Amino acid sequence: MKQEDGIFFENICFVPVLHGRLEFTQAVIRWFARWQPDAVAVEFPSTLREPLLRGLKRLPLLSVILYGEKDGTQVYLPLEPTDGAVEASRLALEHDLPLHFIDRDLEGMPQVRESFPDPYAIHRIGHTAYCHSYANEYPPRESNRQDLLREANMAYYLQKLMKEHQRVLFVCGISHYPSVLAKLSSPQAQPIGRQHREGVVLAHLNERSSREIMSEMPFIAGRYERERENLFALWRENPAAESPLDRLAEHETLLQKAAGRHLKNSQEEVTPKQLAVLRRFARNYALIQGLLAPDFYQLVVAARGALDDNYAYEVWDLGSKYPWQEENPALPTIELRGEDLFLNQKKIRFHRSFRTMRKRLVPVPVKKKRLQEHQPGEWKRQWQGHMICSYPPEDLVVEGWGHYIKKKANQILAAENSRTVLFTSSLLDGVDLRETIRNWHDGKLYVKENMPLRGKVGSVVLIFHEDQPKKGEAERFPWRVTWLGEHQQESDMAFYATPSGNNLIGPGISRCQYGGFMLTYPPMRVYDIWQDPFFDAAQSKPERLLLAAIDYSEETQIAYIAAKPPRSWCHSVASRYRKKIVYLPIGMFSPVFLKKIRSFHVLDGHHVRAYAGEYI
Repeated sequence: MKQEDGIFFENICFVPVLHGRLEFTQAVIRWFARWQPDAVAVEFPSTLREPLLRGLKRLPLLSVILYGEKDGTQVYLPLEPTDGAVEASRLALEHDLPLHFIDRDLEGMPQVRESFPDPYAIHRIGHTAYCHSYANEYPPRESNRQDLLREANMAYYLQKLMKEHQRVLFVCGISHYPSVLAKLSSPQAQPIGRQHREGVVLAHLNERSSREIMSEMPFIAGRYERERENLFALWRENPAAESPLDRLAEHETLLQKAAGRHLKNSQEEVTPKQLAVLRRFARNYALIQGLLAPDFYQLVVAARGALDDNYAYEVWDLGSKYPWQEENPALPTIELRGEDLFLNQKKIRFHRSFRTMRKRLVPVPVKKKRLQEHQPGEWKRQWQGHMICSYPPEDLVVEGWGHYIKKKANQILAAENSRTVLFTSSLLDGVDLRETIRNWHDGKLYVKENMPLRGKVGSVVLIFHEDQPKKGEAERFPWRVTWLGEHQQESDMAFYATPSGNNLIGPGISRCQYGGFMLTYPPMRVYDIWQDPFFDAAQSKPERLLLAAIDYSEETQIAYIAAKPPRSWCHSVASRYRKKIVYLPIGMFSPVFLKKIRSFHVLDGHHVRAYAGEYI
């Protein structure tokens, strides 16, 4: 980044800020490190000095200063680490510099809402350019009496500090700095005002309230708090260095961490394609709102739109959690809502889906009480895995889906095996309306001719995840199994999945997740394909499943459903066996149903089937 010129008046360095925004707070640190002031002045009233100092020393714990006005209105002043005025005050205290609160204490402050360009622009054009653009492009707003008195008060004290110190750092709201800067050119008199205020209370902010009222996303505020000392050291050495703390990069970190929690809690993977859709959704949502980077609400809405409510909840839960909390603070605890601070907030409701049923208030006598673990991990220690079997209701769902895929593949093959010809003497298999309308100007009629279809689909392969880890990484689906059908209505099955016995939901009941599987009919024919050296030519687990499907299929067609088509070598192998691979992109099937069949349960013996339904 090019070194900025800054905003100066003689020996005063102005750092205008938008309160509570990360980019402006970083600008405060950068200018403090570069300017190395011997005094700091901030836009806080001196009547709140004592509670302000106590609250600043508590950081990173969150505090709120509250007091009542004459008309009974309660005023709340939250102290957050990502506020520029708070950061300047903290730096002054940490470096033992004189700290001056030069704002005026007024009653009945009006709620003024101004629109500003997205602060993320600072990361690209710099803080000084942003402030100059604001002063040049935005016409002078109509200042009310309170603003005029506040700005005159700040200008008066700044003129005094100019004479007492060599270098002064002044942090104020960006809408006030043009007027204060102009007033410094002429002598200012001190406006008469309140010098003391009674009934001021410093309180600890409740954890639930921190999720709602913080100006900056709590996840980003926590990250900033961890990095602020490193930022100061970096900019003390090189003031023109790029900031390592980028809002969009933090969004990406949040999404990745939420994906990890979503996989753990919901047993569902967030794919790179879904994240790409989420980023595009959030970017477009931000752009139509006039922002360069999405805010927290837009990010959560994008997460729900690109995936589901469960993942959106993980994003909200991680993003709204502020790391520094205290269960038993020495101060009184206050709980605030957005309405108390007149925040322009939006509500979002999560319709999460849970895998476990809620407990009934009144036990039903006909239903047996489910067994519970006496000690954590008891079921896992009892797991043997020698006589495992499947859960029959899930078998029916998978078998039904396999029959549907066979019909779907036959329909696609039939469509590929038809041709459209000009009507001569026979309608053949019916009029082709599309082709006839397309050539309506010729006045000719076109008909369809369905050619005989040779063979049917005998095996089905479904690949959810290829599971090809990089060097040094562990497999996600290391468990490889071949299961034989128990009767003539079931197929033989081979699959790779998460290990059995890791996620126990009941005694002898393990929840697993498929990485991919193969179905072939009729049953009782398949040798363990994972031990069969005949398939060692396969380069991956999906390819091994496909080769087994080709070898064991009694029909000429094999349906292969995956995100990517098989390599040409597999088609060559199929042609040697006089068979054909029909590739169906996994995106053409319902993601809701695929999610349903991807998770399955393994039972530690046939006797577990008697009570498995109470847990699954």
